[in-house]
Amino acid sequence: MNSNIQELIEKTRMKFGLDHYHLKRQGYSRYVNMFNETIYRFSMEWFPPHQAEPEDDDSNPEGTAVIEVNLNTGQYEMVIFVMGKTFAKDGVKFDSHNPNDIIHWVEQETGLTYKEHFQLQKAEDGELFFDEKMDGYPVTPSGTIEVNWDQDGKLVYFVHHGPFLAKKLMRNEEYALCVERIEDIAKQQVQRLEWPSFEQNRIRSVYALEEIYVKNDGTGNIPFEWGHEETHCIKMNQVMEWDESLNDSFEKKELNIHEDISAEQAFSFEPSPDTMPISREEQDECIEAVRTFLRQEYPKDTGKWVLNTLHRHQGYIHAILKASHQEDSGFMDKIKVFIDANSFKAVNYIDKKEMFQVCGILDPFQAASEITISKKEAFEKLRDYLELTPIYVYDFVQKQYVLCGKLDCHYGVDASSGEVIPLQGI
Repeated sequence: MNSNIQELIEKTRMKFGLDHYHLKRQGYSRYVNMFNETIYRFSMEWFPPHQAEPEDDDSNPEGTAVIEVNLNTGQYEMVIFVMGKTFAKDGVKFDSHNPNDIIHWVEQETGLTYKEHFQLQKAEDGELFFDEKMDGYPVTPSGTIEVNWDQDGKLVYFVHHGPFLAKKLMRNEEYALCVERIEDIAKQQVQRLEWPSFEQNRIRSVYALEEIYVKNDGTGNIPFEWGHEETHCIKMNQVMEWDESLNDSFEKKELNIHEDISAEQAFSFEPSPDTMPISREEQDECIEAVRTFLRQEYPKDTGKWVLNTLHRHQGYIHAILKASHQEDSGFMDKIKVFIDANSFKAVNYIDKKEMFQVCGILDPFQAASEITISKKEAFEKLRDYLELTPIYVYDFVQKQYVLCGKLDCHYGVDASSGEVIPLQGI
């Protein structure tokens, strides 16, 4: 066994009081963070004493300690005792009546300073939840920390997620935005979508505002992204067209996203292939792979789809397709194509609309009613419902957190009736 890992295992055994536990499983994994850095983790599953082996090899009995270490930093990022039950002796124990005792332990484990890098967001019986804020404003991407303990004050749950770099990478500014100042941007963010109304059992055409981060000077914006992999994507905006369809059908292949990571790779911090840029030649090959896929699976859709972005993830190149006429498209008009990063052949795909249909969600729905409201009229109805809240957002161009206003709206306008409706209720 690698000497570094043996030392880490023994350190973990002592630190968390696992003398009577036995190490059942261990392994390495890696991922690419928001800064395009490869992060390696070492995970351990410690089975509690006097516990019978589970019938299912993938399950863990009550009291199992699942522990994960970030090898890049040497910090413990996850310590979870299954079902909130611990049999650890001389492990981590808090004075549960003194939150400062827990906060001090978190500072020691993370190297962060309370109120400077993280602050208390929620406190409940047996639980503290911390997040990252700067000048009282939220941060995105944001770090989070959660700590739980049992009735005896023993640690049963600890998760440290995120880089907590806003303090180091922040550009100090005074917030100066208001809705009136960015009205033109807000108008552009209103889109008409087809949305399934489960209550009315029909598709509704709804005007809604697409969230966006507007920079504090009001001159630029940062797209609202759900995952950091999109931040490393290449913008393509390639309309997919062809003259002839292909007779052979597309055959889906099972995706293999499991990586067998060796100790040598982990401790040398070998860069993941996902960090590699997609060259111009590779982009061209991806375009052809997507076109071939569409000619097979969507032969009549020439000109309907736009290859929006390409990015690497888990050994594949993900090609994101969206409908070319966004104004007429529904929220489900999106296809993700998985391209083999070696052969540059499409091997699988996810059609959002098809997925809903397979699940039987859309089958009984009635078609949307006739559109009677224009986008301009919809915006006027939504004007009083617009929300603009200050937030620090990481700008990948400037490589720092900049102050923005998050432009959002929790209401939409029915494109048929003109009724203003809460989006949560449709």
